This record gives sequence, C-alpha cells and structure tokens, in this order.
Amino acid sequence: MSTAPRLTALDALHRSLGATMTDFAGWDMPLRYASERDEHNAVRTKAGLFDLSHMGEITLTGPEAVKVLDYALVGNISTVGVGRARYTHICQEDGGILDDLIVYRLGETEYMVVANASNAQVVLDAITGRAAGFDAEVRDDRDAYALIAVQGPESPGILKSLTDADLDGLKYYAGLPGTVAGVPALIARTGYTGEDGFELFVSPEHAVQLWQALTEAGAGVGLVPAGLSCRDTLRLEAGMPLYGHELTTSLTPFDAGLGRVVKFEKEVDFVGRKALEAAAERAADNPPRKLVGLIAEGRRVPRAGFPVVVDGQVVGEVTSGAPSPTLGKPIAMAYVDAAHAAPGTSGVGVDIRGTHEPYEVVALPFYKRQK
Repeated sequence: MSTAPRLTALDALHRSLGATMTDFAGWDMPLRYASERDEHNAVRTKAGLFDLSHMGEITLTGPEAVKVLDYALVGNISTVGVGRARYTHICQEDGGILDDLIVYRLGETEYMVVANASNAQVVLDAITGRAAGFDAEVRDDRDAYALIAVQGPESPGILKSLTDADLDGLKYYAGLPGTVAGVPALIARTGYTGEDGFELFVSPEHAVQLWQALTEAGAGVGLVPAGLSCRDTLRLEAGMPLYGHELTTSLTPFDAGLGRVVKFEKEVDFVGRKALEAAAERAADNPPRKLVGLIAEGRRVPRAGFPVVVDGQVVGEVTSGAPSPTLGKPIAMAYVDAAHAAPGTSGVGVDIRGTHEPYEVVALPFYKRQK
C-alpha cells in the first residue's frame, strides 16, 4: 500500500517558486527551483536557502541524558559543552554504522540529536531502546521543528541583518537560542555544503515567515532558494559522506576512514565497543579500502556502484559521483584498495558501462573554502 509523502511547512511556498519536487525519504522535497548549477554556484559565491525540515530531531532530557548518549553513540558526549555540537555515529552491536548524527547540547541536562531523514525512525528506536534503565526521557521532536539553512559566504551578513544574536562569537559546530526576524530559533553554525552558514531550528508555524524574511534580506547579495540536487554536489565537492553511499551498516567508522569519531577513552561501555576495537586493530594491521576522490579526465559521469579498475581488475567501487560545477569536471568518491589509494596513483579508471574511463586519484576534499 503506497503512503503519501510527508509535506514540510514550506511545501506551498516551494511550489509557488516553481520547484521541481521529489520524494526523498518519505518527504516531498524541492529537488531544484531552476538551474541546479546556478544554485550550486550561488552557495559557493553568495548564498543559498535550503529547507531541511525532513531531518529527524530527537530530544533527550533528564539527569542521565548524557549517560544515555555516551552508551548509545560512539562519541564522547560528556565532553560537549553547553551551546556546542558534535558530529558522531550510532553503530550496531557489530560496529556497522546505523547513521551519522549531530548532537547539540542545549542545556545542562538537555540534548538534541539530529538524524538523517532516511534513518530518523531507526535512530529514534535505537536510542529509545538503549535508554532503558537510565533516568532520562527520549522525545520524538520531528514534528516540533522546521529546519531552514542559509549557506554561503554572504550568509553571516544576511543573518546579522535579522538578529541581534552574537553571530561573530558563534563558533563552527555551536548553537545558541535567539530571535531571527522576530521568530524564536536555535541558531546553529553547522551545514553540509563546505561553506560557512547557519541552520535555523524553528517552530513549523514560523517557517514561512522566516523563509520570506531571509529571502528579502538576501535579495541584494544574490541569495537564491536551493534544492537537494545542489546540496548533493556541494557536499560531494566538500568530501562529506552521505548515508547509504559512503556510510552503511556494512561499514564500521574505521572502514569509512572516520575512526576518529570513535572514542575508546570514554569511561563507559558503549554499544558496538568490542566490535569496533577489533575493527580498529584490523585497520591498523591491514588497511581496508580507503575513501578517495576521483577526478575524470574525460566528460563521462560515474555513478554509485560503478567499479573502479586497474589493468582490468576491480580494485574498488564508486560511492557517489556527479559533475562538479566548481571544478568543471565529473568527480566521484570511491572506496579503493589501499595499494591504489595514494593521490596521483596512475592507471586508475572507472568502468562506465563497459568502458574504462581514466580518473585521477586525489585526496579529499575536492574543494575547501578559503577562511
């Protein structure tokens, strides 16, 4: 039986702007408004406005909320200060990645976990189950928030014109409560584009008002609405992993080159610890396939699942691929055998429908903004 996709609080507004809509993780979301290349370039050089209300917010409160998170997640959440945020993973008992997350510490005993839309229910169920026996409440807050992001070099100026919050003092991966265009918001300096920017968590009833205020404030500096399509090419250029592509339950954080998020120095046990200790040892003794960047010498675009080849032998697999508006060439991320993963390795190609197209191996990210 088919289920109608969920709609964000900005759905009618997206349609009024002529957005091409698509079903994404059970939500009807804007794919693009006009040219995805123009939207991408606007975020790189000016600013873009995104509706991210499909993301999954989970709130934990209570005296032992942090103990739940230290047990449920691989990160050391007890070291996160009030007003700060941390990137981390939630893993299965076998070490496989269930999702990558951002955890915000909102108060002394209050935390918000933001999960990917496709995994929100899985993460909610896992954290709820792992909270059993702790003095803490786990709350599904997916319907309590709309999430609007303004990203790009002009975003600080745009937001400053609408708030008296201390944006200059707001560090990367931090958040503070404030008022933006008269709307109460959690203002977070986070994003998924490789640019400076902000994510604004607000009540759904205020989403349209905030979107319109940001649109007006950014009109003179080139702000444009931006869809999921350019969000994908932006994160790909920035070398940021996407769940279901670079991260899956069949990979541990060590397989994904993200072993740094696993904090064995935590004083408490955590789900997956034994399996992850074994994965860390395996990675040290016999490095797994490494996540690398590939830049095409030709014009053909690689896609997820395409084999990476050397001398006719498969040595890896593409996880994400797209034309790069910034580089002007097709690019990809791929897991490649360690022997062929060094930048500049010669003879590497991608099997694109039977033809081995030559690619240059490069270190990630493809693009890094100037500070």
